[in-house]
Amino acid sequence: MIKKQGFLYTITIVLLSISLYFLLTNSLTKEKSDEQYHSEQLKNYIVYTPYIPKKIFFADEELPIKSFDVYESLDNEMLANGFWHSQMIRFLKRAHRYFQIIEPILKKNNIPDDFKYLAVAESALSNAVSPSGAKGFWQFLSKTGKEYNLVINKEVDERYNLEKTTQAACDYFNDAYKKYKNWTLVAASYNMGMGGLSRQIKKQHVYSYYDLLLNKETSRYIYRIVAIKTIMEDPHSYGFRLRKDDLYPAIPVKIVKVDSTINDLISFAFQQKTNYKILK
Repeated sequence: MIKKQGFLYTITIVLLSISLYFLLTNSLTKEKSDEQYHSEQLKNYIVYTPYIPKKIFFADEELPIKSFDVYESLDNEMLANGFWHSQMIRFLKRAHRYFQIIEPILKKNNIPDDFKYLAVAESALSNAVSPSGAKGFWQFLSKTGKEYNLVINKEVDERYNLEKTTQAACDYFNDAYKKYKNWTLVAASYNMGMGGLSRQIKKQHVYSYYDLLLNKETSRYIYRIVAIKTIMEDPHSYGFRLRKDDLYPAIPVKIVKVDSTINDLISFAFQQKTNYKILK
């Protein structure tokens, strides 16, 4: 009799367990109603517009953001860059590697530190090649690169040399500043050229970038740079959480003096204890 009661007790426990399992499984897998889903979505999904400071500067020159067109142009670039998360994370990762090279060269040439963000806007801090043939971090065209003492020929293209192109960019900035005496116009001229910018200043009878009607790309250029700068200077406030280990470290390099043409780069790479891919 005792054995029979024990057997019945065991069967009861097993049946209760199976019933409870199916009950829980059904409750977990049962789809929520549209109303429940929408209610939870409203509770958990929030998107804020990026914050724009009351005062904002580029190269110590204040943007007149009380003007509606200036405010809305900057707001547009804050939205475009603040919500392009993958690209902004790339900027932040690469900046840790490359700003330490760019910043001292800007400082040595008395160029405002904010001009490092031009390299971000121009090339995303990479040796990019544009459809027009501009190359490198600073996106020099061949003609302009040669004007600013970069060696560009069939064997050598110094537009891919970050130190030399940063110096060439600084030389351009200083030349433009002698002409405009205004860093915002200097930056705008880097995008459209001094000749084109000067013609528009003369034609429109205004001397502020923020009062000029320019081509679409240059009209966005300063606002894009300022938006990138604002977010990169305080990424945490704009929702970007990067650990130190997430940032790209400096690449260790060895300087090798070359005084003649290297006919076989693959063999040369092996001689330097590396490979062709890393050398390139």
